[in-house]
Amino acid sequence: MSIERVDAAGRRRGADLLVEVLRSEGVRYIFGNPGTTELPLIDALTEAPDIAYILALQEATAVAMADGYAQGARRPAFLNLHTAGGLGHAMGGLVNSQVSGTPLVVTAGQQDLRHALTDPLLMGDLVAIADPVMKWAREVTSPDQIPILLRRAFHDAGAAPSGPVFLSLPMDVMEAMTAVPAGETSTIDQRAVAGSLDRLAQELAAIAPGRLALIAGDEIDASDASAQMVALADLLAAPVYGSSWPAHIPFPTAHPLWAGNLPTRADAIAEILGRYDAVFALGGKSLITVLYSEVSAVPPGVQVFQLSADVRDLGRTYATSLSTVGDIRASLDALLPLLAPRLADRADAFAALRAQAVTARVERRAKLAAAADAAFADPVIAPLVAAREVARAVGAETTIVDEAPATLTHLRTFLDSPSAHQYAAMRGGVLGWGMPAAVGFSLGLDRAPVVCVVGDGAAMYSPQALWTAAHEKLPVTFVVINNAEYNILKTFMKGQAHYASVRANRFIAMDLTDPRIDFLALAASMGVPARRVTAAADIAPAIEAGIRSGGANLVEVVVRAT
Repeated sequence: MSIERVDAAGRRRGADLLVEVLRSEGVRYIFGNPGTTELPLIDALTEAPDIAYILALQEATAVAMADGYAQGARRPAFLNLHTAGGLGHAMGGLVNSQVSGTPLVVTAGQQDLRHALTDPLLMGDLVAIADPVMKWAREVTSPDQIPILLRRAFHDAGAAPSGPVFLSLPMDVMEAMTAVPAGETSTIDQRAVAGSLDRLAQELAAIAPGRLALIAGDEIDASDASAQMVALADLLAAPVYGSSWPAHIPFPTAHPLWAGNLPTRADAIAEILGRYDAVFALGGKSLITVLYSEVSAVPPGVQVFQLSADVRDLGRTYATSLSTVGDIRASLDALLPLLAPRLADRADAFAALRAQAVTARVERRAKLAAAADAAFADPVIAPLVAAREVARAVGAETTIVDEAPATLTHLRTFLDSPSAHQYAAMRGGVLGWGMPAAVGFSLGLDRAPVVCVVGDGAAMYSPQALWTAAHEKLPVTFVVINNAEYNILKTFMKGQAHYASVRANRFIAMDLTDPRIDFLALAASMGVPARRVTAAADIAPAIEAGIRSGGANLVEVVVRAT
């Protein structure tokens, strides 16, 4: 820190103290879009070359970038927004982060409090605005509070249940001088082992082979427990289903026991779970439904067992035979040795189930391939074919960030990776996450290649991410699945025979035509090379070339409309 930033008493500005704390917390990036109230922090970064400011061109874009970074790096991200207006722009993205449980330290500049009574421009009750989507929110009223409140924010954002927290940073606080030390980072082991594991082992062992299903929730990814989840599945020879509306697929999609993600209607979930006597759900919020159906997702007579670090999700909706609170990785490390001896006398039965799973997987994938082959020569690319070709081009290792409803379900069925960290999707349901999240994922994975698959409608919510990807020279390939419509909405409407829209064959506000969006021109305007693909055979070569380029690029894939 230069002498100009320290006064005769050894004091420095609140903004400089904040940067000190960020550095000690291991922060490498600040995501944001600055305004007047953020300028003290921007100025303090001038002498902090080890902390990069990732410029987004709109606040919702900045939120999703930070969200993607936090998920990719598995650590809290630091986000700086612009007072009430910027925080307002960011709210949709923050809803996504809240639902996904993404650990974010969210800050926003606030007007100088010394003239708050005069209702100056840019003044707003930031704490009240932020509070509904935060674990907690408060305003810093003295630079002396910065170390404690900022370290508390980093801790609480990552502590179960993880999620965003908020600090308002008034300009006068950031400019005020303080001699308070930055302090030190605390070491906190949050991996608590669940209780009643001996009873859980006994209950699981009592279920007949082939009559138990496992549900792999998003917490497995956050806990880095995929290896333990694989060991549990192998031990029980139990099929593993993903959450109905996941942020991640935390189980290797190449594993024979992987059974795919659950559907999003309760009646369809019940049809699957009804094949079993019991389900063991690891991680909360695994049975999210989208459209209403009259039946329960868990049929009568099916026992439910749960393990989660978030006590609020245990027994919340469905009665459970046993739910226990604990970190998934630490708890499975303790459970597996208790379970294995109880299953030893049925080793042959479990071995037979594992062999059946291998055969069933081969048959299932052959059927998928045949369906894609049959439609490969269609004059307009079918979504099923587009999904197969995307999966083929991306391969088993490159990270996929998915926000393309037309191909999303198909793409998940074609994934074939030994990694449990390849795939991420938008769990919150607020569009505009995918493109900027892909930028954040690349940064969180030390600038590794990422492929973002995004629908044409979703792409228009946050296309500014293209500029940041180009500006940061990130190896992100954006694959825009373009059917020139809001496919998921139109498909739903066509399934409602009583709708006037169906009788008239007229779907208001569903088509992105007259004019069609020119994604090549849009990409070019932000410095991103792009190409359009209209033939199935050209999809994989275009994506492979994009990944090999090592830079930001866009591939538009024109697919069949509804």
